[in-house]
Amino acid sequence: MSDPIFSEAPSASLIKQLAAMIYDSLLIFAVLFFATAIALLFNHGEAIVSSTWFSLYLLFMLYSYYAWFWQKSGQTLGMRVWKIRLVCESGDNPGWGVCYLRLACALLSLLCLGCGYWWRLFKPYTWHDRLSHTRVINISAPKQSAQQR
Repeated sequence: MSDPIFSEAPSASLIKQLAAMIYDSLLIFAVLFFATAIALLFNHGEAIVSSTWFSLYLLFMLYSYYAWFWQKSGQTLGMRVWKIRLVCESGDNPGWGVCYLRLACALLSLLCLGCGYWWRLFKPYTWHDRLSHTRVINISAPKQSAQQR
């Protein structure tokens, strides 16, 4: 059974979601830069040639960024700025497994030329929202009082 926050809260617009992604991409760049600096220490300062392990390490850092924020507060720093939040059907913050599923499905959405994101123009959800049973809601919208309903 879904929580009222999941079913009644307005969905965040695609513009807000994309703006939060752009904001987060700047932060992710810094996180990946720092992660690469740490990897260089273990590589004795030598350049890291194309490596599957290094790519998986950076992918893990990317996952950790999103999953940590989503499971703690339902918002990354970019989502906080744009006043949007990720919730599960229960109305709670997603757990680690749901975060992993959502990110894997988001990668699929991107690989299909972004169709999973552009789907949001026609429906109140993206492909990865639908597949992971999550929803990005707008928390800046004024809440209706019980008398107005």
